[in-house]
Amino acid sequence: MPASPTLPASPQAETGPEPKVELRSWTFSALPGWSSDKHGEALAAFQKSCARMMTLPHNRNVAANDAAPGGMVQNWQGPCGAAKTVSVGDHAQAKRFFETWFVPYEVADVGDPEGLFTGYYEPELNGAWNRGGPYQTALYARPDDLVSVSLGAFDDELGGNTIWGQVSDGKLVPYADRARIEAGEVKGLRPLLWVDDPVDAFFLHVQGSGLVKLSDGSFVRVGFAGKNGRTYKSIGRVLIDSGEIPADRLTMDAIRDWVHARPVAGPELLRKNPSYVFFRLLDGIGDGDGPLGAQGVSLTSGRSLAVDRRYLPLGAPLWLMTHDPLDANRPFQRLMIAQDTGGAIRGVVRGDIFFGHGADAGKRAGNMKRPGRYFILLPLSVVPTLADNR
Repeated sequence: MPASPTLPASPQAETGPEPKVELRSWTFSALPGWSSDKHGEALAAFQKSCARMMTLPHNRNVAANDAAPGGMVQNWQGPCGAAKTVSVGDHAQAKRFFETWFVPYEVADVGDPEGLFTGYYEPELNGAWNRGGPYQTALYARPDDLVSVSLGAFDDELGGNTIWGQVSDGKLVPYADRARIEAGEVKGLRPLLWVDDPVDAFFLHVQGSGLVKLSDGSFVRVGFAGKNGRTYKSIGRVLIDSGEIPADRLTMDAIRDWVHARPVAGPELLRKNPSYVFFRLLDGIGDGDGPLGAQGVSLTSGRSLAVDRRYLPLGAPLWLMTHDPLDANRPFQRLMIAQDTGGAIRGVVRGDIFFGHGADAGKRAGNMKRPGRYFILLPLSVVPTLADNR
């Protein structure tokens, strides 16, 4: 459940036309870079999404609401069945698979195909099961009184939206904010683990999942279990607006260094983001797998994309065209699979690339803030009404 620490909660302007998905059909041969990709890597991620999708009723829409294209689950049965017969190690065969079963459509928001693409990763923290020594920052489990409400259950047009809070006097209200939780004012919270760096813990909240290294060298994985329902506020934006860090120099490392250098102002900055995330232990995931995304499948480094599920269906392949986070002149063109969502990932053309775990992944994610566009691959049996076939 990623959110970008360097961006406001929503990259879209607050004024202007209402977001609307518009599609225009293309051909694979016209997609820049298509022939050069390693399609088997994307196929491996797609197979995971198919396994999840095929557990759903065949007459169910794959998208969260009618504003998103995708057809019904039965439209994906053919491609998903065929995907199981293709070797992920044979990139040429995987390329033919996608070309055989899908049609690419350029995605635009009211005619504008350009959007913003950022990155996220799985942090690695140092921790312990019990509080003591340097381990003074808690990672809390989901509180018993935290309630989640899927708005789509009440109104189809609100599908894909979830609100969080607690019931007080018969009303659903937001849960306590970060400042109150960290001040110990909320009773009954249960620590899962204790970590040695509050800044690392903060970025774990932003990223939504991570690996915690224990003193014996073993790792445990924690993942998103809920949030307090408060609006995410970018501390990166606070630093930019206050003139503390220029926008062109803002990275995760810059934020980390700023907070560590200021014992008083640093924690105060972190508390300016009222949003707070609760975690759970994740079991049964192989060493080579990433954390679970919003679709319920483990993410794949460099191939999983977080999207706004109000406009795109989870599980759909997307041809992404942007630029490398460490070199703005180097194209970043590859087939991705929509497998996750995020609090700051809002908009028709808006994506967050999962870069994996570790220091290198963190560097790439922290520097990823590029314009770009993408093309959704829809099964041949899906004829979207939103498509312009010029």
